[in-house]
Amino acid sequence: MCGPTGAGKTTYAHTLAADIGAIRFSIDPWMQTLFAKDMTALDYDWMIDRVYRCYEQIWDVATQILQHNGNVILDLGFTEKAQRLRFVEQASAINQLAEVHYITAPTDIRKQRVKQRNVEKDPTVYAFEVTDVMFNFMEPRFEVPDEQELANGVVVNEHGAGSG
Repeated sequence: MCGPTGAGKTTYAHTLAADIGAIRFSIDPWMQTLFAKDMTALDYDWMIDRVYRCYEQIWDVATQILQHNGNVILDLGFTEKAQRLRFVEQASAINQLAEVHYITAPTDIRKQRVKQRNVEKDPTVYAFEVTDVMFNFMEPRFEVPDEQELANGVVVNEHGAGSG
């Protein structure tokens, strides 16, 4: 899964995991549980270092599931193309085909979803409050996947319709 803040990645991941009988890994609860109490500022370098630590542990467990013919959904944000490429290459190294699912929605819809999620605090999609400052902080950092990344992928628009 990749997409900007509020696009619907975790909601989509829940549905897809149920549809295909997969184990879902979502980065937000990992980061909230392991590192939120230590965060003193919105420092991208500090956060991404910890995201990468989680990636390593998640991939270790995901690999074990894949080796037992299971399916995994990696709802890890994948803000940067290099992050996505890393996991595609790791999957290929163990003879697994990775699909990039790009979840997208217009900015105004995403902002509204985040505000609604902050109010409702549904535990299936809410790990922590995303403020306007956080939303705006992450917005320019998301790198949209290109055609090559999506050659074996899926694009999901704000209405949940898939293509690709």
